[in-house]
Amino acid sequence: MRLGVISDVHGNLPALDAVLSDMPPVEHVVCAGDVVGYNPWPDECVTELAERSVPTVSGNHDRAVTAGTGFRFNSLAAAGVDFARDELSPESLDWLTSLPKTQTVFDGHVKLVHGHPNDPDRYTYPDDFSPSLLSGEDLLVMGHTHVQGHAVYDDGIVLNPGSVGQPRDGDPRAAYAVVDLDAMAVDEHRVGYDIDRVAERVTEVGLPERIATRLYEGR
Repeated sequence: MRLGVISDVHGNLPALDAVLSDMPPVEHVVCAGDVVGYNPWPDECVTELAERSVPTVSGNHDRAVTAGTGFRFNSLAAAGVDFARDELSPESLDWLTSLPKTQTVFDGHVKLVHGHPNDPDRYTYPDDFSPSLLSGEDLLVMGHTHVQGHAVYDDGIVLNPGSVGQPRDGDPRAAYAVVDLDAMAVDEHRVGYDIDRVAERVTEVGLPERIATRLYEGR
């Protein structure tokens, strides 16, 4: 089974469209959370994943929108959450609210979390990966750090596909991964997208300028 793996879309529709167009043929797509936040297309990104029935877990920004949790947000993150809360349709808000913090799919072969298996808000960078994170699944998918990386162990794969909508590893291109569960192999991918379009929309809707300018830096 081949899976497309995404995370941290953060309301960036041009980046999401670029990833889905660039992705090679896969049987399913899964998402490790933070569909909304920061960028100016929260409703469109939720709708895209909901219509595709993409298995998704809630990220800290998703929960901030639906439940009012703050998670030590800075002014940029808070502005994105407030914007998403105003922009989401009732149907999109219901879908976002329904997301679990942890989800195991495909007969137990794949586990999705946002931050860490024991704490959805814990940052877990690739340097922190270890076999101890696995609990019987073949693939553990985590997001939250916006840093792409993976490790293959005898017991399974630990993967962060990186961020679709706001990479923070110095590469401004949108990130995703493709996993072949039969071969237990991972291909990390990056694809460019129209950051200028995001910057223009950020200005149009009155979001902080820094939300856009950091995209050019991959920070």
